[in-house]
Amino acid sequence: MAVSTFPDWLRATHLLNVLFLTLLARSGLEILSSFPKLYWDDHCAHGTEVLKLTRKPVPTGRLTIGLEEEERWSPLLALPGRRNLGLGRHWHFASVIVWIATGAVYVVLLFASGEWRRLVPSSWSIAPDALDAALTYLSFDVPAPGDPYNALQQLVYFSIVFGLAPLTIATGAAMSPALIGRFPGFVHLFGGKQRARTIHFACLAGFVLFTIAHTALVALHGLRGRLGEIMLGAADAEHAVAFGLVALAAIVALNVIATAGSLRSPRGAQRALDVLVAPLQQVLSRALVSRQRYDRALVTPRHRINGFPPKGEPYERLRADSFASWQLEVGGLVERPLRLGLDALRRLEPSTQVVTHNCIQGWTGVAEWTGVPLARVLELCGPLPAARFVVFHALDDKADTPDEVEPGTGLFYETIELAVARHPQALLAYEMNGEPLAVEHGAPLRLRLENQLGFKMVKWLRAIELVDDVAQVGDGHGGWKEDHVYFGSAAAI
Repeated sequence: MAVSTFPDWLRATHLLNVLFLTLLARSGLEILSSFPKLYWDDHCAHGTEVLKLTRKPVPTGRLTIGLEEEERWSPLLALPGRRNLGLGRHWHFASVIVWIATGAVYVVLLFASGEWRRLVPSSWSIAPDALDAALTYLSFDVPAPGDPYNALQQLVYFSIVFGLAPLTIATGAAMSPALIGRFPGFVHLFGGKQRARTIHFACLAGFVLFTIAHTALVALHGLRGRLGEIMLGAADAEHAVAFGLVALAAIVALNVIATAGSLRSPRGAQRALDVLVAPLQQVLSRALVSRQRYDRALVTPRHRINGFPPKGEPYERLRADSFASWQLEVGGLVERPLRLGLDALRRLEPSTQVVTHNCIQGWTGVAEWTGVPLARVLELCGPLPAARFVVFHALDDKADTPDEVEPGTGLFYETIELAVARHPQALLAYEMNGEPLAVEHGAPLRLRLENQLGFKMVKWLRAIELVDDVAQVGDGHGGWKEDHVYFGSAAAI
């Protein structure tokens, strides 16, 4: 039996790479379905899309929100499908953690074993040699074998490992609000988050095209021999094709299990995936403190919104008197409970910041926010030693939102760790772009957390409560979105 030129570790990481790329691609499509439009700048203006993967028209003549742009893609395509952004994100981040770990093991062993000499080009002559190999393929012939790759294969594989994969990781990181906030210069390397998002999608397309071409070339060079080498360690293995089909069936089966399990038991899937995802989200939320300082000239002309304003007589009464009778209640585990109206908040030293808003759906907008630092309000109320979390209660009842837009009932709320609440750009905003906060943007007061995704930034605030544990608040998962649509309780990525 002929011995394979591929070491065991290379064959194992190759198979794992295929599995995790399928999970990443499908969960990535689930995330994309929530905002199936790609842009080249961070304003996300209607009509300026680079690519639209939806035919859904944008409603006119009334207030519209971002959730109305979501698509419901099939579980045959997306993981898990059926408008499950929260679980799609969990699958994507859990898969990317293991995919990066697998890639790191591969790269370390590549250089430790000396295998890199067969992958990394050592001469510029590889370019004309690769062109010759490409022309040979186009003439429906097979180039002479290399060691173990011909020049075109070597150049392509090298570009995938040290080009496409790192670019995919970097553009994915450039969509994290925590990284954008802490290192705004990093995302500027790509021209902004939306450009990074578009490039990230192009990377996905690149992996798909590579997989198709790679599979075709494996078949062209001799399916049994190549599969035998990369899977069984022997070019003349008798059952190479059968083993390849079994491996493919196993990958499909794992995808089916992941999809069906997530749809049947979404909370169970969320908890299992949070073993990997939640610690990373929490560490980034605490450690990466926003330092955004954009020029006011960069403000988005028409800032998108999410969430319909509160309905009903209590809010309408507040709105009718320009919120003069509204008061923010601050209580819970504090030394000094507070009731602060807008005038009292304005008398506190104001802070202004021009920052990027990052919606969990994927859209962005730049705005100037003015308000009182949350740390100042915490200083006034005096958190007790037992306080660990801050709960933000809103005036809007989700029962007023149509189920086809967002299912669930109850007053909206979100929670954050007390340490995050003390970040310098954690702000209770009462102005946007130099004007009093508009109703659709959260009047009279909204929260700003510049290292978190938008759903954590509660609008239409009515109360702040300090607690020692979030388990007794709402359904106990850390927020309304976490309770009802399986979002993560920290939202740094």
